[in-house]
Amino acid sequence: MRLCVNIDHIATLRNSRGGSEPDPVVAAQICEQSGADGIVVHLREDRRHIKDHDVWKLREILETKLDLEMGASEEIVTIALKVLPNLVTLVPEKRQELTTEGGLDVITHKERLKNVIQQFHSKNIPVSLFIDPVLIQIETSKEIGADMIEIHTGEYAEAKTPEDIQRYLKTIKHAASAGKKLNLGVNAGHGLNYINVSAVSAIPEIDELSIGHSIISHAAFVGLGQAVKEMLSLVK
Repeated sequence: MRLCVNIDHIATLRNSRGGSEPDPVVAAQICEQSGADGIVVHLREDRRHIKDHDVWKLREILETKLDLEMGASEEIVTIALKVLPNLVTLVPEKRQELTTEGGLDVITHKERLKNVIQQFHSKNIPVSLFIDPVLIQIETSKEIGADMIEIHTGEYAEAKTPEDIQRYLKTIKHAASAGKKLNLGVNAGHGLNYINVSAVSAIPEIDELSIGHSIISHAAFVGLGQAVKEMLSLVK
């Protein structure tokens, strides 16, 4: 299983003072040197953390891969088609949210998403859709041409009781299996940390995990390189 590290919160810390430190590009290099299989950044319309110049510089220097999370807005799609990331992950985006809340409603936005996927495919860029672990969403993702799905693990991560944890974990397992049966790549992420990640990383149908907040938080105490290595030891 691969681990990609989301470094958005490095940019959040930088932007809190309006300067240039800490630099997300340097953070990305440390993650790679520590064994991460790729780097994830979310270029939001409001640019609250990652900026355009971050994305361009990351595309230039990364030795693994750049997974660009983004909403399907025309502005961000145009930028992504110029940057040419290794992977695009389409996510829902609301101005007021603290972080991405829930998965894409692929059914409701089917035609728009299909059009965006076709634009990226014209540039040979694979597309992943960040969706809830719901069968109809998985099937529709396949129907409109997605190359992979990223299963939203937020409900599992936020579950409090052993019964709820197992129930949501079972849902993730079924979703991963359904995705593989449709020949989709299967990624997963959201809310995963050093305590809850092992059960998800044990699901054989999941190819890759995307984890950010818990790694960056832990890095404040042990350093970024060590935080990545500790997560890798759990994931792999």
